[in-house]
Amino acid sequence: MQRAAKARRRTRETDIQAELVLDGTGQAEIETGIGFFDHMLTLLTVHGGFDLRIQARGDLHVDLHHTVEDVGLVLGDIFDEALGTREGIRRFGHAVTPMDEALAAVTVDLSKRPFLVFLLPIPLGGGARFDGSLAKEFFRAFATRGGMNLHIHSAYGENEHHVIEAVFKSTGRSLGQAAAADERFGGVRSSKGTL
Repeated sequence: MQRAAKARRRTRETDIQAELVLDGTGQAEIETGIGFFDHMLTLLTVHGGFDLRIQARGDLHVDLHHTVEDVGLVLGDIFDEALGTREGIRRFGHAVTPMDEALAAVTVDLSKRPFLVFLLPIPLGGGARFDGSLAKEFFRAFATRGGMNLHIHSAYGENEHHVIEAVFKSTGRSLGQAAAADERFGGVRSSKGTL
């Protein structure tokens, strides 16, 4: 059975369509109107081993926030749907990824108990078109709707692009691990018997 999902979200601010195949080959077709964000979502997809298609139109003349946050919401929704009951998955994932002078560690628990910890060595809202504050908004929306406990930590890095890129790569890698099937567990990986 293919673990896949698709969704569409239309508001007065955005129109987003997305399709996800969890057990993919890292194929990405991303068009949000925000070049750097497209690049980051492509990295997340490639390093997670998913197949992802996103078409987004938003009120970019106002700012980037609406589009970035709404893409996070939609992506979280389709991850949650594609994971189904979450039976037979590893549930936890962890990855540490360098990008030149920057290093990012991401740990995820697909627990259905959403929480985000987001620690970067750079000030949020650094003035770049896509900066750390927008990345945080994306990951907050994604973790909340995706039902994941997501811890993102970059201990060091001087270039904001490099820090954010390391974060997206690590997130993809940790999600790929957590969503992978583990044949040792037929049910939900929890001592409670449920998430």
